[in-house]
Amino acid sequence: MATIKGLKDTLNDQVARFDQAPLTQPVLVNSVPKGGTHLLRNILRMFVPVAQHHDRDFVQIPNMHLHLDAFNPRAPMLSCGHLLFSDQSLANVRHARHILLVRDPHDWVLARARFFVSEEFEQENIAHLKTVGLYSAEAILNMMIFGIHQKSPALIDIFTHNAAAWVGTGVHLVRYEDAVRAVNDIDALESEAFFAALLAAAGIERPADWRERVTVGADRRQSRTARENLKLPEGLEFPASLPEAQRRLVEFHAPGLRALLGYA
Repeated sequence: MATIKGLKDTLNDQVARFDQAPLTQPVLVNSVPKGGTHLLRNILRMFVPVAQHHDRDFVQIPNMHLHLDAFNPRAPMLSCGHLLFSDQSLANVRHARHILLVRDPHDWVLARARFFVSEEFEQENIAHLKTVGLYSAEAILNMMIFGIHQKSPALIDIFTHNAAAWVGTGVHLVRYEDAVRAVNDIDALESEAFFAALLAAAGIERPADWRERVTVGADRRQSRTARENLKLPEGLEFPASLPEAQRRLVEFHAPGLRALLGYA
């Protein structure tokens, strides 16, 4: 069983600064784990009353039966999850506006590796990955691609069930990299178009102060899993971009995946 530690979330205090219009339909932000979920979730929170934040936990297959109230059309909520595609998932979220967040598999491999060896992530059966000198950074990256036998799923399994299988079912697909570009150049016309589409997909009328709300919600100091907020073992470093060998391994392991998601 994995445990995630890190910064205490205090963003609700910022939400209260802005006038909020209640949601009229449930909204689900669904994503690939380590796909930038906190960024998109925190941005959308700035447009939704705190009382409508379903924040007990991320919705996933094992706990979905405990979170059915998140998708009640008579009491709309904003929820987040790493929800696998399944017959039961489809039935439970059928009334929700569904936003699907994905990330370039090349960058995802690095993000997942950093997270797995950080102090903020604990999973007893893979805790040895944090032992400095036991594995090279490249070996850990390969584990993120191919999985760890009986301990952690492979890239293709995660992206198949958390992302690819949802494509074409009426979801609003968001690429993490597009969201980051839009945040970093908030005054650009492309950014305005991006957030107009995102808010429309969530059924939220865009207020005049949308840029300020986005900027507050996107503050990386509020994200417990942002790269700079992770503490890695001293002496273990990962490259800034995925090495060429691992890029070829991703294409060998999951051919066509990046093209499907709009990265190639």
